[in-house]
Amino acid sequence: MENKSIFLETELNVELYSMTKIESKKVNVACSAEDCYTFLTDLNNYELLLPKDKISSWESDEKKCSFKIQKTYKLTLVYKNGLPHNEIHLVSGENSPFSFSLNIILSESDGTCDAQLVCEADINPFLKMMVEKPLNNLFDYMADRLVKVKEEV
Repeated sequence: MENKSIFLETELNVELYSMTKIESKKVNVACSAEDCYTFLTDLNNYELLLPKDKISSWESDEKKCSFKIQKTYKLTLVYKNGLPHNEIHLVSGENSPFSFSLNIILSESDGTCDAQLVCEADINPFLKMMVEKPLNNLFDYMADRLVKVKEEV
């Protein structure tokens, strides 16, 4: 009987938490993939990509950044690894309220760079309903800001 209960509990946990994939729109950035990769592997630069009016308590170094979103959740992004000029893999840090990865996919396109942010988050269905649209909007905003920031440089 005990094994059955554990099985049911494990089965229930699998149903309660599932990976949610959120993709930003694809954008074209006016720089090479190499330049874009170099910019995005320094997490100090992410402050330029986030909405200033919704972010507080910013802290960063080259490989990690943390911030509060609308004075509620503190998120931490940590550089995990990358494939030069093609992909950047970030993961959630210890202070984040849920586990996630953020991958930035880059591809060279006639001297410019196509970029897209892809997030995979381990969240329950209730939280998913609350955060999916705001996170999608955030990643689209970050993609648009990347275009704007790199045009200004």
